[in-house]
Amino acid sequence: MKKALLLTLIVALFAGVMPTMAQDVFRVAAVAPSATNDLAFSQSMYDALVAIQMQMGEDNFQFDFQDGTFIVDDAAVALREWAASGDYDLVIAHGSQFGSVVEELAGEFPEVSFAWGTDFNTFGMDNVSAYNAAADQGGFINGAMAGMMTRSGVIGVVGPIEVGDAKLYVDGFVAGVGAVSEATVNVVYIQSFSDVPLATEAAETHIANGADVLTGTAQMVVGPIAVAIENGARWFGTQASQAELAQGAGVAFQIYKWDVVLAEIIANIQAGDLGGQSYELTLENGGLVIEIAG
Repeated sequence: MKKALLLTLIVALFAGVMPTMAQDVFRVAAVAPSATNDLAFSQSMYDALVAIQMQMGEDNFQFDFQDGTFIVDDAAVALREWAASGDYDLVIAHGSQFGSVVEELAGEFPEVSFAWGTDFNTFGMDNVSAYNAAADQGGFINGAMAGMMTRSGVIGVVGPIEVGDAKLYVDGFVAGVGAVSEATVNVVYIQSFSDVPLATEAAETHIANGADVLTGTAQMVVGPIAVAIENGARWFGTQASQAELAQGAGVAFQIYKWDVVLAEIIANIQAGDLGGQSYELTLENGGLVIEIAG
């Protein structure tokens, strides 16, 4: 009788302990517009989540990552399913195009924490965190180096859409060039984050107009990088390291370390604060790092 009672108590104890142990695992789900190996925006977030997992340990941190969801409606389906499941401590919409979706879902699921960027707008909601990158800081450094390196006095910039960290980077780069030289900086926005052929065409036009230095931002930069290599031009990058792809053309890369702000967001959620704050990567807080090509 005593053994049966003891066994019952042990089973009851484990029944009470096991759910608590499962809750100790911090779970994140994220959507991103392009591939996890795009050498740009999406890869920067994927790498950050991997870094957080290494810091916290796989037993304490798990994440699901759905890449290639540039179409907002596709991302919205995934975000809604994750929010409704109740399985995740944080749902991330990595892309400024997803802002309206986050605003809608955060109102429907007030007990779920959402994060999105690049932007500072939390929509006044206590369960939304916003994040951005002071990309103009590294952009200025890249621009200053480019201004000192150009021999033709012409530099080409291939931008995606004139918003968010993309615009910040381009503006910072142009300012950096102007601070050290009188070189001409030709800026073209192709109105797309992902159109590689159009970005390639823009880069080729820059070369035809005398540019010997190129830069750009977003996942479409694989095209301009190839143009730089083919024409002996120098390349300055941002968002993630493109050193391997750029080969000898690469000079310097501004790298986003989103794990710096993710660590803060996660700590706040664990402390019971679901959101309501905005965060920024800077050179000072280590969220932005300049890598010089070897």
